[in-house]
Amino acid sequence: MIYLDYQATTPLAPEALKAMLPWLEQGHANPHSPHRAGRQARAAVEVARDQVAALLPQGGRVVFTSGATEALNWAIKGASGGIVTTAIEHAAVLDTAHATGRDLTILPVDDEGLVAPASLAPGVGLVAAMLVNNEIGTVQPIAALAEETHRVGARMLCDAVQGYGRIAIPDGVDLVALSAHKIHGPKGIGALWIRDGITLPPLLHGGDQEGGRSGTLSPALCAGFGVAAKLMATRGEEDMAHVERLWAVAIAQLGPDWTINGSTERRYRGNLNVRREGLDVARLMSDCRDIAFSAGSACASGSGRTSHVLRALGLGDAQARSSIRLGFGRYTTEADLTAAIARLDAAARAQRP
Repeated sequence: MIYLDYQATTPLAPEALKAMLPWLEQGHANPHSPHRAGRQARAAVEVARDQVAALLPQGGRVVFTSGATEALNWAIKGASGGIVTTAIEHAAVLDTAHATGRDLTILPVDDEGLVAPASLAPGVGLVAAMLVNNEIGTVQPIAALAEETHRVGARMLCDAVQGYGRIAIPDGVDLVALSAHKIHGPKGIGALWIRDGITLPPLLHGGDQEGGRSGTLSPALCAGFGVAAKLMATRGEEDMAHVERLWAVAIAQLGPDWTINGSTERRYRGNLNVRREGLDVARLMSDCRDIAFSAGSACASGSGRTSHVLRALGLGDAQARSSIRLGFGRYTTEADLTAAIARLDAAARAQRP
């Protein structure tokens, strides 16, 4: 199997697995218990917290959560006033914003997936935007959005799930949502970074173990997340150079019959979303079952709906349905990528010579 679905999840780093194993095999104590074994587990959690915080702005705290979905729900439901977001956000933002019942403004994007920071009306309490889009890789102007957000006295929430460790997070944000399994860490853990001075009402009640968030933490998951974050810091330049090389190889190999969806300049290039006229993606997936790639975001797969992100770019249903997403990164080899693209391109050509 050639794995090209890094936006859905990334392979677990061997170093992260190694850090987790002692806490799965022997370190079974509750990190919130006062005895020595509990304190040892707590120390591992705090080391991980510092490792995650190292790639975030100064002047805030990292609160571990079950994942980015919980973090985004907590940040959005804990705000007051109207909500402003963009048309290409993840469902965890859009659905949660709708569920609050508060005034909601959805900013459009251009045909490259970029939002233009707009003047905000009074009464806005929260602006939420992705740093890097999960479907098309677009890098949004978060710093400019944060500046306008603060002008009206609102909070800026940055969904940094796809960008953390890859794209610098601007200092002007107030809340940042993260997910471990998008940076070669384990599934089942994420975090919300909260700027000092901001207090959110609890989303979960029953213990307040994390100072506003209740629930027993897993030292194993925290340790894996922490080491994965440390690797993003120490390997960042190496990873980015590798991704740039893979992007160049992929673009050269695909050729003119494939069109890139989204910006090619303001983009994280480990995300290659492309379309081919008349492509039957379901048939392509069947013909290339030993290649893992996506017809859209994994969170909406199987729904039968075309991607709201691609529609927001101005693509019609036929164009959206003829699009695929290839995601690659640290553990993708050039040989695997070229072999996969050759297979995909040949199968696509067999549909429409």
